[in-house]
Parts: sequence; structure tokens; C-alpha cells
Amino acid sequence: MEKSELFRWGLIIGIPLFLLLFYKFILRFFFGLVIVPEDRIGLVTKKFVLFGKQELPEGRIIATKGEAGFQAQTLAPGVYFWKWIWQYSITFQPFTVIPTGKIGLVLAKDGAELETGRILGRKVDCDSFQNAAAFLSNGGRKGRQTAIIAPGSYRINTLLFNIELTDMTMIPDNAVGVVTTAEGKPLEEGQIAGKIIEGHNKFQDVDKFLQSDGYKGLQEQVMLAGSYFLNPWFAKLEMVNMTEIAIGHVGVVISYVGTEGVDLSGAEFKHGNIVGKGNKGVWAEPLGPGKYPINPYIMKVELVPTTNLVLNWASARSESHQLDKNLSTITVRSKDGFPFNLDVSQIIHIPTTEAPKVIARFGNMNNLVSQVLEPTIGNYFRNSAQDSDVIAFLGTRKERQQSARDHIGRVLEQYNVYGVDTLIGDIVPPESLMKTLTDRKLAEEQKITYDTEMKAQETRQTLEKETAIADMQKEIVKADQGVLIAERIADASVKKATGDANSVRLQANAEADRLKLLASGEAEKTRLLAKADSEKIELLAKAEAEKISLTGNAEAGKILAIGKSNAESYKLSVEAMGGDNFTQLKVMESVASQNVKIMPDVLIGNGDSANGGISGLLGLQLLEQLGRKVNKDGDAKAKN
Repeated sequence: MEKSELFRWGLIIGIPLFLLLFYKFILRFFFGLVIVPEDRIGLVTKKFVLFGKQELPEGRIIATKGEAGFQAQTLAPGVYFWKWIWQYSITFQPFTVIPTGKIGLVLAKDGAELETGRILGRKVDCDSFQNAAAFLSNGGRKGRQTAIIAPGSYRINTLLFNIELTDMTMIPDNAVGVVTTAEGKPLEEGQIAGKIIEGHNKFQDVDKFLQSDGYKGLQEQVMLAGSYFLNPWFAKLEMVNMTEIAIGHVGVVISYVGTEGVDLSGAEFKHGNIVGKGNKGVWAEPLGPGKYPINPYIMKVELVPTTNLVLNWASARSESHQLDKNLSTITVRSKDGFPFNLDVSQIIHIPTTEAPKVIARFGNMNNLVSQVLEPTIGNYFRNSAQDSDVIAFLGTRKERQQSARDHIGRVLEQYNVYGVDTLIGDIVPPESLMKTLTDRKLAEEQKITYDTEMKAQETRQTLEKETAIADMQKEIVKADQGVLIAERIADASVKKATGDANSVRLQANAEADRLKLLASGEAEKTRLLAKADSEKIELLAKAEAEKISLTGNAEAGKILAIGKSNAESYKLSVEAMGGDNFTQLKVMESVASQNVKIMPDVLIGNGDSANGGISGLLGLQLLEQLGRKVNKDGDAKAKN
């Protein structure tokens, strides 16, 4: 290594070493020079005193008047003289930094003794504990301090003060801070919490709270959501949820603190005092729906539903409010000794103005159910069942439900509760009795079924009979139409025969006239004329005979066709209606067509049983005459 290089390194190392030695042994020793860096403070310890008193007062550890020992005065960043190394010991330490979200709790190692009964030293003017001498000279107390150090940087003499970091107090939304203080006046006799004190900034200014005669222990005042510089050595904080009153409810406040207020319930209400807001007891004005910062240790809020409330006496069903969770199906015994179960639902309503009275009387809604509703409704239905047998109870369900509503409503009015309705649910009779009722009902239903089926069969028979008659009526009409057609065909045959005969006669006449004309001229023709006349006569006789024969045949065919048609028609009618029915039908048709009188113009008889034989003989005589007339009419028609 070259000499120049060695010289350069010698300067680099030697100059700082020289300056250090110069500072330590020359400047410090002879001039007492002390340089405090800008991010440090100097804690001073005096080894001895050249002139004057050297000893500290008894019980003190920090010197404030130049005594030997730990000095109250610290050295801020800068340059100081006359702090000789042989007389003073200087210790550099960083600033005390309180981070954001933290606070500094201060414990003083020196100072006056705490007063009897106190656990915290009161605040003194000492520039946030940065002036130790002022703290001691102004009467600062030894031990834990009421004052705290907020976030920031401080020149704290740690020879006198110990700084303990702790978190700020954070109260979240929808929460309430319940405060219990460790310092203050004792609570007054009969009180369980300290009265509200103003001006201490939510317990953050401890000295202001104590100067205002704040009480030690549980506090009425609560803390709401936010961040606080709360000294945990002074106040313990318990967080509870805000009291929420849902829609359809009111909150009746029972206060355990306050003065004895005037009873507002009136002379007729003898079940407790109802007082105004702020007094001890049940408040007359309930809290409406919303959220409230209630201290649960000094106040109790009983929720009372103001909408219609349904309570079920049923083992398998319970409402969401759970007030009926201990209610079960009611078991009763009937007049005839049968036990059976029934489910009951009771609907009640508590007006807002009556809610404090209900709570003053019972304490809470559960007591209302167990002390009033449960025995009232259970006993009513047990008594009601004993006056009736099971069958009658089932049959009068509607009437008993109405009676229960009226009776229970009158009872509940005495307890400031309005009974809206009483509903009877399932009724479960004994199984053996239920089987008997079921069998009886099935038998009744079967009887109705059989009657219905019988009526259906009768209707079916009537339908089939009418259907058959309708079908036969079609055949009768068909036969009548056949007779009419035969008559028409016969008439046509007669007319045709008559026409043919007329034609022959005309032809014969024409031929005779022609021969007659021929005979007038010639003799031969005379003979021929005679012959023609003879032939003409013969032809005429034959034509007339043919005409008579054809006419007779046609008329006979007509009569035969009509007879056959009538016979066929009668035969079908007899088969369809029966012989007797058809005879009666034809008799009635003859009576109607001939206007025959069935009854005489004057009927002799007094209607008594003695003349019954004469009336029967007259009836038989009339029927006999009617039968002879009908037979004559039939013979006449047959001849025609």
C-alpha cells in the first residue's frame, strides 16, 4: 500500500477519533460541553455538589433544587456548557411518542403522598408531564395519575414518570358504554348509581368530574358510540347493546334510580305506583318503537306488544313471541265421564296507555300469561265441559266459543287487557267414543246412499218405460202411415180401372158410329151393321163386366189392405200396451168421438156406505151399454 493511501485512511480514521477524544476528555472535562441531538433529550444525574446542601429531602428521589441525584430538569436538543463529565452523568433517550389510537397512562415515581382514600393523583400544571420540576413543585402526587397523555411526541423525564401505552376506548355503533368509576364521592344511601354530572366531557376529564362531586361506582350516565380518551385506571367500561323496541311494541320503563315520584295511577289502581319520567318506579309514559341508550343496571325495559297477540293452548304450536311456549293442550272431562283434549287460541290486545298498568301489576308479560290467562282459560273450559257430554259439546262448538269469548273478555278487562276473541281449535274425543260416532255416521251415510240408489233405480225404470213407449209409438205411427198409403194405392187402382172402362166405351161408340155410316150406303153394310151391333153389344157387355170386376177387385183390395193395416196396428198396440190397457184406450177414444155420457145428468145417492152397492150396479150397467155400442160400431165398420 502506498504512503499516500495510508495517509488518507489515517486521516479518515484519525480525525473522528481525535474529535471524539477531544470532546470527551478536553471539551467535556474542561468546559463541560454537552451536545444533545435533535431527536433526543438528556437525562441528568448530578454526582455531587461542590457547594451547598447535597442530600435530597426524605422520601424524594428527584432533585429540584440542585441536590445531588436524579435531576428533574432535562436537557432539550442543543449545546450546553458547564456539565462537566466528572460532576454530571448525561443519558440520552428518545422522545416519548404516543401513537395514534393510543393514550399514555402516567405513573409518577416521586411526589407528594396520595390523600387517604384516593388511588389517583390529581392533575397539576406541568405541561403534559414534560416539566418534572413544575409537577413536583405544584403538588403532584406519587403514583397513578388522573391525567393522560394524548397522541404525540413529548419530552418526558422517564427518571420521574413511567408511561404505559393503552388503546383508546372505542364504542361501536348500536352499543352503549356503561361506566363504573374508581374515584369519587360515596353513593348516597338508597342509591345504586351516581347521579349525572355535567361538564366532564364523557368522563374524559377526570379532574373536572371529581371537582364536580362525581360519585364513585356505577354511573347513571352512559357513553354512546365513538372514540374516547378514557383513563382505564379511573373508569371501567362495559359495552351493552342498545335497547331496541320493535314496531308494534312499546317499552315500559322500570327505573331503579331517581326520586320518589307522585303516583299517577289513580286511587282505583292498587297494584303499584306509576310515576313520571325520571322518577324511581314504573314510568307512566312508555317508550315507542326505536333504539334507546338504556343502562340496564339502573333501568329495565319491559316490551309489551300493542298489536293483537295470539296465544295457543296447543302442544304442537307456539307463536314467535314465545309467550305461549309453556302452554299445552287443555284436557277436560265431560259430564258423562269421558276425558278429551281441545286446542284453544286466545287473542288479546293491550292498549299503549294500559301497558304501564299491566307491567306495574304483573312485572312482565310472562307473568300475565301464567298468572291470569292460563288459569282463566283452562278453568273455564274445564267447567264448561263438566256441564255437557262429549257429543253435545261437539255439537255446540260455535255457541261455546261465543260464550268463552264473552266470559274471558269480561275477566281480562279487570286486568287492563282487552280480549279480542277466543277460538276453539281441534277437539279430540276418546278413541272408543270416536269409533262409535264414526260407525254411526257411516251407517247414516250408507242409508242415504241406499235411498239415493233406490231413487236412481226408480228413475231408470221410468226412463226405460218411457223409452219403450216412445219406440212403440214410432211403430204405431209407421203402421198408421202404411194404412194411409194402402188406401191411396187402392183409390188409384179404382180410378185407373174406371178410366180404362170409359176408354173402351168411347172406342166402341166410335166404331159403332163408323159402321152405322157405312151401312147406310150399302146393304152389305146393313148385314155388317147388324153384326157390328151384335159385336158392339157384346163388347159393351164385356167392358161393363170388366169394369165391375176391376172395381170390385180394387175395392176389395182396399178393404183388405185397410183391415190388414188396422190389424197390424192393433197387434203392435196390444203387444206394447197390453190387452187391458189397449181395450181401455179404444173405449176412451170411442167415448170421445161419439160424445157418450159416462155419468148420468142426475146422480142419485147420498155418498154413504149403504148406497155403495147401487152405485156399483149403475157403473156396471153403464159399462155394459158402452161395450154394446162399441161392438156395434165395430161391426158397422167391418161391414163397410
